[in-house]
Amino acid sequence: MKQYLDLCKHILEYGVEKGDRTGTGTKSVFGYQMRFDLSEGFPLMTTKKTAFRLIVSELLWFLKGDTNVKTLIEANNHIWDEWAFEKWVNSDKYTGPDMSNFGVRASKDPEFKVVLKEQMKLFCDKILSDESFAKEFGDLGPVYGRQWRSWPTQNGETIDQLENLIEGIQNNPDSRRHIITAWNPAEVDDMALPPCHSFMQFYVANGKLSCQLYQRSADVFLGVPFNIASYALLVHLIARECKLEVGEFVHTLGDAHIYSNHFEQVETQLARSPRPLPTLLLNEEKSSIFDFEIEDITIEGYDPHPKIKAPIAV
Repeated sequence: MKQYLDLCKHILEYGVEKGDRTGTGTKSVFGYQMRFDLSEGFPLMTTKKTAFRLIVSELLWFLKGDTNVKTLIEANNHIWDEWAFEKWVNSDKYTGPDMSNFGVRASKDPEFKVVLKEQMKLFCDKILSDESFAKEFGDLGPVYGRQWRSWPTQNGETIDQLENLIEGIQNNPDSRRHIITAWNPAEVDDMALPPCHSFMQFYVANGKLSCQLYQRSADVFLGVPFNIASYALLVHLIARECKLEVGEFVHTLGDAHIYSNHFEQVETQLARSPRPLPTLLLNEEKSSIFDFEIEDITIEGYDPHPKIKAPIAV
């Protein structure tokens, strides 16, 4: 994963200090590209342990067109909790302790962090036990899964971009229109978080499937390692269904930034040497991307350095 470490070094050396929506502050560069040859191994971060199971469950959540965190929480995946939690604590139905700016406050105040953890657990428990609460506060709006699987049209119908993409690759592999977009200007204001990884294009050549992703906003320490692995997995799944080998994953970043409260963690990671990439294993009995479950997707030979914790900016 030298490509990723080079990105981190580039931002630390050439990045400009910028404010941001969360109030945390960043070092940022604009316009950066990484390329990963997927035949050389599965690009899961080795300079820090990265939770592959969370990557799998999130991608399958997208693929099923789901937008409610309940499904993720049931799979013990909490990477979207903060955005749903924010919706609850900002509503007139929330009566607990003040949770304003909770992401930044928790990184600076250990006592508040304990209170936040208690409220977050209460929130997750209510999501799992109360259907009406989950429907009201667990849904993130028309985020990725909605746009991928049921993009709304003006006449009230929907477009399944993913199904259309697979059919297009199978029937017209040389087309330059193998595209899925998650950026829907008509609905972006209704999303808990406007899509960061917003546009992807697939390309077939020499019997191999490649994908280029345009990511408008890239949280380099926490988010990008997940994004790399998630889209690499997506390429593998679509290639399997279309009877193709895997080619490249090309990752093009718009605003690539390191949050100011991640600088120390990035330096720790840069001091580590990359290890061999793991191998992706897909259940041979499954061929359709729509049939895969979490247990059908595993890796072997993953020997990363220890996990590095960092606060998430919400």
